[in-house]
Amino acid sequence: MAKLIVNADISKGKINKEIYGQFSEHLGRCIYGGLYVGEDSEIPNIRGMRLDVVEALKKLKVPVLRWPGGCFADEYHWKDGIGPKETRKRMVNTNWGGVVEDNSFGTHEFLDFCEIIGADPYINANLGSGTVQEMMEWVEYLTFDGESPMTKLRAENGHPEPWNIKWFGIGNENWGCGGNMTPEYYANEYRRYSVFCKDYYREADKDKPKEEQRKLFRIAGGPNIDDYKWTEEVMKIAGPHAHGLSLHYYTVPGDKWEEKGSATDFDERDWFITMRKAYRLKELIDKHSTIMDKYDPKKRVALLVDEYGTWFDVEPGTNPGFLYQQNTLRDALVAGISLCILMNSNDRVKMGCIAQMVNVLQAMILTEGDKMVLTPTYHVFEMFNVHQDATRVSLDIECDEYSMDVKYENTHQGPHRPDDRKAMKTMPQILSTASVDANGALHISLCNASHIDDAELCLDIRGYNASSVSGRILTADALNTMNDFDQPDAIVPNEFTGLTLKDGKLSCVLPAKSVVVLEVK
Repeated sequence: MAKLIVNADISKGKINKEIYGQFSEHLGRCIYGGLYVGEDSEIPNIRGMRLDVVEALKKLKVPVLRWPGGCFADEYHWKDGIGPKETRKRMVNTNWGGVVEDNSFGTHEFLDFCEIIGADPYINANLGSGTVQEMMEWVEYLTFDGESPMTKLRAENGHPEPWNIKWFGIGNENWGCGGNMTPEYYANEYRRYSVFCKDYYREADKDKPKEEQRKLFRIAGGPNIDDYKWTEEVMKIAGPHAHGLSLHYYTVPGDKWEEKGSATDFDERDWFITMRKAYRLKELIDKHSTIMDKYDPKKRVALLVDEYGTWFDVEPGTNPGFLYQQNTLRDALVAGISLCILMNSNDRVKMGCIAQMVNVLQAMILTEGDKMVLTPTYHVFEMFNVHQDATRVSLDIECDEYSMDVKYENTHQGPHRPDDRKAMKTMPQILSTASVDANGALHISLCNASHIDDAELCLDIRGYNASSVSGRILTADALNTMNDFDQPDAIVPNEFTGLTLKDGKLSCVLPAKSVVVLEVK
């Protein structure tokens, strides 16, 4: 029997809502056909944004959206994407499929989309192929409300007022597609660029206390997976000038970069390897945080896991540069496990951005023409959004280990390599977290990673007068159950029954391969 002790009166700090962030890159059909179809499209839209996608994302309560990349960011020149659409420059997207980018979705469109769905924008700016002046002028265009050439240009383009921009990334993956830089070189470039990303005075802030005035949260490009030297050097050189450091980690079950594995055609071994590699996120956060603690013991610099999720082979017959993959119950467990790890690391981790929002990698939503389907990953994010800005509370768990005797070939080559280490053969069967929201409700999220074993569960709820409990569950019979355009509701959340609450003790059976969220009042 698994035993959980929830001390609801012992606070572990706030769970930033931004941990539930999303990522949208100019990649495949994420932007065009996914988020944006244009005002003249026959697909119902609001100012060019797909109405069905907009409504679905509103229900998800997306807190923050990262854009324009990704690798695309360090080849993106923002002035190509403003002004009349018929005069915007066209370019070839050299990173993703070699397609023509017409720049019809640019700064104004992105910020309009964020406003429509209620998300804060996270701008990732071009350090790799851009100039200091270009980045400086983008910040001015976005945030300044005084008189200047950039504010005049912004007004000419239909937006006299500045936007409220907080999150600002200075470069992306500069160890790879963002310039093949050494950590020392990038750190010094970051210092130079960050000086010119200014906090402009805003009239709207004049009567606010200094700590409440909107300022840029400057994010330094962080390591690829377990590149601890990168974290060490960047924190040492650039840490005092940064508010955040990014971390990228993808769950790739295949042994070779060219053979990542199918998103839908997999066996129990593939399931286990995927779960164990998803769980590795905890190790990476712990080790990078330890290095950050050396230079930042007060945890002033946040860790932002702004790219993560599953990465499989593309669906057969699709453009290999579009990274379009289906989404199954396996992805749902990866999402739940990842969110539990991010939330339980809330002392250092302040944001997560799953890759990506629509039609790319571990997407929330898939579209095809005028059709739309919500993925199992979408449903996990919707179930878990009760934790946004809630207070994490103490939770201790004793559970069985989930193990399998597997062998890793370790022949992987690629920019996001899997584990270059011996086989990892075990992990906890259950991942969990708990929080109390602003209304006093206690929420407990549980993920049973095992593909075969149910778990008897006894929860001892302390420091809380529990009088009622309800729950929702996401699971299915087959490991590869998915929603598609013919069966869009093959896997959806259902009521979780069989709950018994007596004298602060809650008992239930947690089914194999399931994600559960309990609400205690």
